[in-house]
Amino acid sequence: MNGGETNLTFPQRLIPALLDLRGEDWQRLVRDTLEGQAEGTDQTALVLTIARLAGCHNCHADALRALRGCAQCGCQSVVRYRGSDQELVGLYRQAHRDVLSFLASGE
Repeated sequence: MNGGETNLTFPQRLIPALLDLRGEDWQRLVRDTLEGQAEGTDQTALVLTIARLAGCHNCHADALRALRGCAQCGCQSVVRYRGSDQELVGLYRQAHRDVLSFLASGE
C-alpha cells in the first residue's frame, strides 16, 4: 500500500494538496481552513467533505484507490466533482453543520 499512505479516511495533513484543484471559491475555502483563522471544526468538516466525495467508507486495503493513496484519491475526487465550486462549498457547509451537530450531541 503505497508506503503506508492509506488511512481510514482522508487525512487532515493532506488538506494543502487540495488548494489549487478548483476555482476561487474552493481555493478560498481551503486557504481559510489552512490558515490560523479557522476553527478546529473547519478542518474536520473539510476532511468529512473529502471523505464523503471520495467514498472513504467503502475503501479497503485491496481497493485500487487505497493502493494509489489518499492524496491522489482525494484530489481526484475534488477534480472530478461535476458540480460547481459553489455546490462543493455547499457540501462543505453541510459537513460543518454535521460536525457541529455531532459535537453538540455529546456522542
